[in-house]
Amino acid sequence: MVNKIYSELGIKPIINAIGSVTLLGGSTQPKQVIDAMQSAQDMYVPMDELEQKAGDFIAKLFGAEACYVTSGAGSALTLTTAAFMAGDDDDLIVKLPDTTGMKDEILIQSRQRYHYERCLTYAGAKLVEFGNKDLVTSDDLEKSITDKTVAVHYVANETINDPNALSLEETIEVAKSNNLYVMVDAAGQIYPLDNLSKYSNMGADSVSYAAKYFGAPHSTGFVVGTQEIVDKVALQSFISYEMRRVRGVGRPQKIDRQEIIGAVEAAKMWMNTNHEDRLAKAEKTCLKIASYIKDIDGIEVEVQENTIGHDPHGVKIKLTKENASLIDVQNALRDGEPRIWIRCDQDMEGNFNKRLTRISPFGLYEGEAEIVGERLAEELNKL
Repeated sequence: MVNKIYSELGIKPIINAIGSVTLLGGSTQPKQVIDAMQSAQDMYVPMDELEQKAGDFIAKLFGAEACYVTSGAGSALTLTTAAFMAGDDDDLIVKLPDTTGMKDEILIQSRQRYHYERCLTYAGAKLVEFGNKDLVTSDDLEKSITDKTVAVHYVANETINDPNALSLEETIEVAKSNNLYVMVDAAGQIYPLDNLSKYSNMGADSVSYAAKYFGAPHSTGFVVGTQEIVDKVALQSFISYEMRRVRGVGRPQKIDRQEIIGAVEAAKMWMNTNHEDRLAKAEKTCLKIASYIKDIDGIEVEVQENTIGHDPHGVKIKLTKENASLIDVQNALRDGEPRIWIRCDQDMEGNFNKRLTRISPFGLYEGEAEIVGERLAEELNKL
């Protein structure tokens, strides 16, 4: 049925060995989530009430103060930025992205500049970098604060321990002593489970998550944070635009009732999943793929043992042979039969490393690990 649906459009489905990424459509919803979404389809509810009750339910589930369901983590960042700048002043809300007369500068440390910072400037904010590429200190943050500063942005990634970056604890300490908001992009930091409340309970005013990483619809995410900020985020939303007739910047970032219910159901499942079994399955998949390629000359193969975040384990492939590129392998797999998508490693700005790739088990269906292993072996042996 799925093949027929795509073939009707002239599209050949691919094997996803990258993971839960936007360019391949997010993740696969479990049947329990699909069933809940179907049930939501059968009747109507007031959307403002649904958002309020769904947010309250998820916040309690996570152990956080408040929550708002958004159209992905990117939308959570944009709506939070708008909430920081315009607050609950309707005259300011309708002005955005014109920030005249508002505090509109958000500080971001130099070692955390990244591809998705654009989500902050959509609302009209200006990013101001502090520190340098070698080292960022509390003093750098302190010196960057002006009368136009409204917040400090922090990118959370617990798989990376950067001793030269300013920590979240230090960021919160400086920001709070200067009456600034702290916003955290924790899009994929959904495991261990206490990550879903940890950053907000540490003192961050808003934390953005992508719900696709635990089986919710691709287009859903959350703002988790203080009740004050979540209430102000709600004023920027597509629902507020319609029900209050206040034209905020969030109108294009619409989600439907089925998606909100899907996000609630996926959150319930995630908090009650046997994660030891989940991680063991991911590891087994990675070991299977590695068995096909571990003895090939010119590469180093490692089954990574990370269990933190949204994408556990993984098969790391490092090219040691000179005058060769894993980009060639990447392209050959994408152009082959079946089409298999892998992706060479990227830095924070999206630049590719042609000598390093990591195969993810996240998006693989039953039987696809063997196909990926065999095709990888074929192409790697050609280098």
